[in-house]
Amino acid sequence: MKMIETVATVTENRQMTVQLPPDITPGEHHVVLVIDEKPVNEVPATKKERPPLNFPVRSYGAWPADLSLRREDIYGDDGK
Repeated sequence: MKMIETVATVTENRQMTVQLPPDITPGEHHVVLVIDEKPVNEVPATKKERPPLNFPVRSYGAWPADLSLRREDIYGDDGK
């Protein structure tokens, strides 16, 4: 079983042509066609623009010169 996702154009007489990859063998195949009812070229509704988040900022000065953020220094022997 192979799944192929593509965009197809449906003509006025409701026909569609599909170009398959070369590894699909000629002959009859069971095909399932799923059509999204919303056309691809339909313009989506625009989202309401919202301002950037305003998080509080706190200043605690410079980090200590001897501060180590190594895992071995942060966690104990049990990894916690």
